[in-house]
Amino acid sequence: MASGFFVTATDTSAGKTVFSCALLSALARRGFSVAGFKPVAAGAVQTPVGLRNEDAALLRRHSSVSLDYEEINPITLEPPIAPHIAARSAGISLSPDLLAERHRQLAGKADIVISEGAGGWLVPLSETENMADLAVRIGDPVILVVAMRLGCLNHALLTAESIRARGANFAGWVANRVDPEMPVFEENMESLDARLGVPRLATVPWLDEPDPERKISRAIAGLDLDLVTQALARA
Repeated sequence: MASGFFVTATDTSAGKTVFSCALLSALARRGFSVAGFKPVAAGAVQTPVGLRNEDAALLRRHSSVSLDYEEINPITLEPPIAPHIAARSAGISLSPDLLAERHRQLAGKADIVISEGAGGWLVPLSETENMADLAVRIGDPVILVVAMRLGCLNHALLTAESIRARGANFAGWVANRVDPEMPVFEENMESLDARLGVPRLATVPWLDEPDPERKISRAIAGLDLDLVTQALARA
């Protein structure tokens, strides 16, 4: 069995964090010890204990094992911009090998680790490597969160094609309704079900609510945990 899942998305703000936290909470209720992992976070505020990213803090809150913030989010960058640009401005380099090693250390502390990428599948980490390279090094099956809005079919199918081209295990996808006015929503979901070739693990409804915990609760309700555990067992 794999150590967990790598959660990617069609683009930024697609709902990776909400789904990842929902998955952590649901798996913890099923009896697993779980940990979230946000290898790189761009967009943070300075606090008395250092830079802190809101998404990473949520992953930590929904992990069932006690972890230091830095274990969940090894690289925290202040500006909310592309990670490789933020890292260059901060004078640091982003190494998939080093980040994969931090994942291995975390995997020794929990039954399941849910890794959340930054932005989309091919977001650069350096001049030569990207988030997909990190996912392949970690080696866990990949879940694709699709921001359901106009244009999502092309974005989702291109991302799925790249996931498979990299040799990653494409485990399933998530439909996250980010646009309540999206026309023919159900027909778009059916089109992706037919073309992605993997199970839809969750359908996250639209929720006009700023509280992330309420969004996470709604995402849990739309999650098919049996399909998730089956995908994990197959890996």
